This record gives sequence, C-alpha cells and structure tokens, in this order.
Amino acid sequence: MFGKKNLFQEGIEPRCTYCAHGAALEEGKVLCAKKGVTAAGGHCGKFKYDPLKRVPPKPARLETSKLSAEDFRL
Repeated sequence: MFGKKNLFQEGIEPRCTYCAHGAALEEGKVLCAKKGVTAAGGHCGKFKYDPLKRVPPKPARLETSKLSAEDFRL
C-alpha cells in the first residue's frame, strides 16, 4: 500500500512520531502544532514527513549457532 519503507522515500506510512509538526512528549504521545496532544502511532491530513525524526528498525541478528565451518567453504 505504501511501497518500500526506506528512510528517505516518499512512500512512508504516516505516523505522528515522525511528522514535522510534532514533538515527542512521553512514550506514546506527541504534541502536534496542528492537532494538540495525539497518539504517536496516529496521523492526520496535515502529516508532513520529517526523515530526521524517524528511527529505522534494528537489523536482524545473524544466528551463528546454527552455522558450521562447512557453511563457509567455497
């Protein structure tokens, strides 16, 4: 629906957490210049994406316990 979720791509799913009009208050709440106090996961028609406020998810860890020396041979 929103395309790839890249940090600077336009297809980002709107959330108050990384809107240019919002400022973080506490866990789960954002102070919006347009709508007042809102939920961090919400959004409205005034959403304007600010890539500097978005924290990308942590990369998956490599599970090395299931690997053997055989896996690294050419």
